[in-house]
Amino acid sequence: MKLWPTGGLWRHPDFVKLWSAETVSQFGTQFTQLALPLAAIDVLHASAFEVAALTTVEFLPFLLVSLPAGVWVDRLRRRPILVVGDLSRALLLASIPVAYAFDVLTIWQLYGVAFFFGVATVFFDVAYQSYLPALVDRQQLIDGNAKLEISRGAAQLGGPGLAGVVVNAFRAPAAIAVDAVSFLGSALFIFSIRKQERSQEPAEVSARRMRDELREGLRYVLTHPFLKNIAACTALFNFFGNLGFAVLIFFARRDLGLSPLAIGLALTLSNVGPLIAAFNAHRISSRFGVGRTIIAASIIGGPMFLLVPFAPHGKAALTFLVPAFVFGGFSNVIYNVTQVSLRQAITPQRIQGRMNSVMRFIVWGTIPLGALLGGVLATTIGVKETLIVGGLGSCLAFLPVLFSPVRGIQNMPEPVDEAAAVLGPLVSDAAPVPAEHLGT
Repeated sequence: MKLWPTGGLWRHPDFVKLWSAETVSQFGTQFTQLALPLAAIDVLHASAFEVAALTTVEFLPFLLVSLPAGVWVDRLRRRPILVVGDLSRALLLASIPVAYAFDVLTIWQLYGVAFFFGVATVFFDVAYQSYLPALVDRQQLIDGNAKLEISRGAAQLGGPGLAGVVVNAFRAPAAIAVDAVSFLGSALFIFSIRKQERSQEPAEVSARRMRDELREGLRYVLTHPFLKNIAACTALFNFFGNLGFAVLIFFARRDLGLSPLAIGLALTLSNVGPLIAAFNAHRISSRFGVGRTIIAASIIGGPMFLLVPFAPHGKAALTFLVPAFVFGGFSNVIYNVTQVSLRQAITPQRIQGRMNSVMRFIVWGTIPLGALLGGVLATTIGVKETLIVGGLGSCLAFLPVLFSPVRGIQNMPEPVDEAAAVLGPLVSDAAPVPAEHLGT
C-alpha cells in the first residue's frame, strides 16, 4: 500500500515542516557565515591565521565525533536529535552578542562557540541526512534534496546582503543574534513533525558493541565502489576549497578593500547559480545520467576558485568574485543533490546514520585540516598565493570519480535489500547496479 501523499512533496506535510525548518535555519546561517569572521576581524582585530583558525575549530568535531555520532543516530530517534541540535546552536550563538554587549567578547569565546557549535552540527547533520529517507519514498529523494537546496539557495540569495546591512549598521554580533533566533524557529518546525520513528530496542543496542557498529559503517563506505570514490572526490575538493575559503573574507576585507556591505552583496549575487541548480538538479541528472552529472559537476567547480585571487582592488573585484561563485555554486549544488540522493537511495535505513557519519568524517574532516593549512600558508607565502594553491588543488578533485564505476551510473537504483547491505557493498557480479549514484 502506498503510504506517501500522491500530490508530490508539496503536499507531504512532514516534509514541508522539515523543509520549512531548513529554510529558516539556512537564512539565519547566512548571517553567521559573514558575521563570525567579521566579528574576529573588525571587533577583535584578528590576524589571518586567527580567522582561519575559526574554520578549523568549527569543523574539528567532524574528525573527533562523527563516527560515534553515526552509531547514536542509528540507535536513537532522529527527530529529538535534530531539535536538541538546533536549540544547542541557538544558545551558543546567543552568547556572542551578550558578551559583546558587556564588552567581554574575546577570540577564545569565538573559538569555544565555534567548536561546540561544530559538535552540535555533527549530530544534526548526520541525523538530518538520515531522517529524510524515513520521511519520503526513495524515488522522491532527488526531488526532496533539490527542494532543500532551493531553500539553501534562496537563503543565500537574500541572506548575505541583508546580513551585510545589519553588520554595517549594528556590527557583527547583532547579525549573529539573528541566526540564534533562526535556530529556534527551525527547532519548532521539526518538533511539529508527526511521523513516528522506531528506535532500536534496548536489547538490540546492548547486544552490539559500539566498536562493532563503527566497523560495520566504515566497511560499508570504504568497500563500496561508488561511495569510496565519491568520498575521495569530495574530501579533496573540501580540503583545497577550504584552504582558500578560510582566508577568503580576510582577503576580501583587507586585500581587496571591500566593505561588509559589498561582501554581502557579492555573496548574494553569487547565489543565483546555486538557486538555478537546485531547481534543475533532477532534470539534469535525469537527462545526462547520475554518474555523468557527478563527474561533470566535479570538473566545473575547481577552476572557478582560480578567478578569486586575481580579482582587482575595490568594487571592481565583484566582476571576478560574482561569476566565480555563480558557476562554482551551480556545479556544487548539482553535485551535492545528486550524490547525497544516491547515498540515501542505496543505503538501508538501519545503517543510514553510520553511512552519513563515515562520509562526514571523511569529507568534512578534511575541512579543518585545509583551513589550518590555509592559515599557515597565508602567514608564510601570502593570502593571494594561498588562494591560488587552493584553486589549483580543487581542479584535481574530479579524478577519483572519473576513474571509477561512478561514471557508468545512469539511473537512481531500486530500494536495497537490507540483509544484503549488511554483508558488504550493494554491487555484486550477479546483479550489476544501475548507472546512477551520487556522493559528497
